[in-house]
Amino acid sequence: MLSDFEDDYILDLLFNQLKLFKLTDAEKNIIIDSFSETKSRTEYCFVNTNNKYYSKNDVAFFNPFHSGQWCIFLYYLSNTIFISSVDNRTVCDKIYYLNRMLNSCDLFYEVNLPDIFFLDHPLGTVIGRGIFKNYFSFNQGCTVGNNKGIFPVFGENVKMLSNTKVLGNSTIGDNVIISANSYIKDTDIPSGSIVFGTSPNLIIKKIDASNYKNYFSK
Repeated sequence: MLSDFEDDYILDLLFNQLKLFKLTDAEKNIIIDSFSETKSRTEYCFVNTNNKYYSKNDVAFFNPFHSGQWCIFLYYLSNTIFISSVDNRTVCDKIYYLNRMLNSCDLFYEVNLPDIFFLDHPLGTVIGRGIFKNYFSFNQGCTVGNNKGIFPVFGENVKMLSNTKVLGNSTIGDNVIISANSYIKDTDIPSGSIVFGTSPNLIIKKIDASNYKNYFSK
C-alpha cells in the first residue's frame, strides 16, 4: 500500500495519539503485532473503494491525515486485535475511544463491518451490530440500531446518505440508496431501490440497473 509516511512514523503517530490512555508496553506490542494485518485489511478496503483519494493507479494509497482513512484504519486495528483475542479488550477500548474522539464516529470493534466499506465525513454516525455485506457506505449523522434487540441486515452496495436511520427488523436489499433524512424501522427494502421518507410511510422507487455504476462503488 502506497503512503507518504513510513510504517514507523504511522506507529509513532498512533502511540502519541494514544498517550491520553496510558498504553502499557504490552499493549504497544499487541498493536505492533497486529499492524501488518491491519494494513492488509485497510489496503484491500481502499483499493476497492471508488474514491480518488484512496488509491493511485489502482494501488491503495493511505494518508493517516485523511480523517476518513484514519477512521477506517483505527476500526480495523481494534477489530483485528479483538478477533485475535477477546482478552485484549482494554487496548481495543482505547483505540475505539480514540477513534470516537478524533472522528466523532462510533465504530465499535465488535461490530463486523465488511472487508470493503466506505465513509465520508462520518461525524455523528453510530453503526450498531447489524449484518453488513461489501460496499456498505455511510455519511454524517447515520444510525444503525436495534429495536427490541433485533438489528438490521444489509445487502451489498447499500448507501446511507446523511442523517439516515435504519433500525430493528429491517432487511435492506442489494444496490439500495437510503436518501438523506430517511428513517427505516422494521421495514424491508427490495434490491435495486432508492428509498425516501419515514416508516411506515416510505416511498420506494426502483433504480435502473444500467445506472448502478453511477451510484455505487466498484
